Amino acid sequence: MTDASAPAASPDTPRHALHASVRRVAIVVNPLSGGVGPQAAAEAEAILSLYDCEATVTTLEGPGIPDQIATALAASPDVLFVLAGDGTARSVAAQAGMKGPLIAPLPGGTMNMLPKALYGTADWKAALRRALDEGEPMVVAGGVVEGEAFYCAAILGSPALWAPAREAMRTGKLKLAWMYGRRALKRAFTGRLRYSLDGGDKRRAEALVLISPLISKAMVKCDGLEAAAMNPSDAAQAFRLAAHALFDDWRHDPNVTTRPARWIGVAARSKIPAVIDGEPMLLGREAAVTFQPRAFRALAPRPPAGEDSL
Repeated sequence: MTDASAPAASPDTPRHALHASVRRVAIVVNPLSGGVGPQAAAEAEAILSLYDCEATVTTLEGPGIPDQIATALAASPDVLFVLAGDGTARSVAAQAGMKGPLIAPLPGGTMNMLPKALYGTADWKAALRRALDEGEPMVVAGGVVEGEAFYCAAILGSPALWAPAREAMRTGKLKLAWMYGRRALKRAFTGRLRYSLDGGDKRRAEALVLISPLISKAMVKCDGLEAAAMNPSDAAQAFRLAAHALFDDWRHDPNVTTRPARWIGVAARSKIPAVIDGEPMLLGREAAVTFQPRAFRALAPRPPAGEDSL
């Protein structure tokens, strides 16, 4: 385990002031995450040494990672940066909650949905500098599905199986994309979801996408999740909708209907495939999703007026 304070800047190098009123900065780095690498901790130290703050960099290692993260949170820094996978970033934000330090999840995973929503980039060094130079405390809303927190979106239903294939194709992992694609085709249309929004009538859909106010293009107020029911008529439409979901304005598609909701109940005849903020997982045959209007506090630039986060 490496746990070291960032080296002091050269006396001839001016140290930049942080935009937010924070002094104690901590960053946890998992070098084994897909978008990180073995030199990331040293590179983060070099960047932090240019700023007028007390900085600590911790390299996450092996089975002790949960304890290392708990120690970093317990130290109560003003802001905790997380350079690791998508699941780790979600977990740290959930553990911090509203009472913990500011959280800044950097893009170190595969899909990086939360970092991209907050910082508009998949480059972790650029995201780190943006947070330091422009970041302000920001309350982030989200949702919880069967104990799993999400802050961007949850895709429930068979089209969720296409998301890993699409991401593998985007990153050039053709063999992995083929494996995910075969699994998606095998699972597609084996059963529709039954869902209810805020205790209303039960309806059916091929998939349900629940989108947080952080990235929703339809939500004006932070008063719920945007619930989008997807009803493609065939596999080709399902692939198209899943490929564009969350990255394009697919909500104008006639096969998609949306409305806000604070509580969502979902059921199916078999276990429900899902993608939670970019992380594939399998839920039970029934699941409940609840809206969290104040989930955690992030350090992120304020979006320009009228501009979407993604």
